[in-house]
Amino acid sequence: IDSTGPVVVAGSISATTTITSSGAASGIGYATGAGGTVTQATDKATGVTLSTVTGEITMNGAALAGDTAVTFTLTNTAIAAADHVLISHDSAGTAGSYVVVATSAAGSSAITVRNITTGSLSEAIVLKFSVFKSATA
Repeated sequence: IDSTGPVVVAGSISATTTITSSGAASGIGYATGAGGTVTQATDKATGVTLSTVTGEITMNGAALAGDTAVTFTLTNTAIAAADHVLISHDSAGTAGSYVVVATSAAGSSAITVRNITTGSLSEAIVLKFSVFKSATA
């Protein structure tokens, strides 16, 4: 394999050994075109649709009371029930004020955002997510 450029393969790649990246500024991830963005309308409980394996969700700026959680659905055909959706508060809003978790289902993920402060926050926070394909057997 020529290590000076990308290796392009049509279809799937299956490995029975470790896949690693040794570059200090490189890694294993998604290429341009794999992601997308969506903005939540109406309120923080309003579902969104984005069928990509990685992306950003800009939440509605409606108030979220202190020590309160809200759950909305990310409809996403790239998510299978066994997959792991990694999600975090990426930007906008008060850093460290939210806990974000995702639970996968076939074609969607339930995303819960909790304001862990004592005061109400009205911030249109940006969440970043990536789907990791998983297996239970």
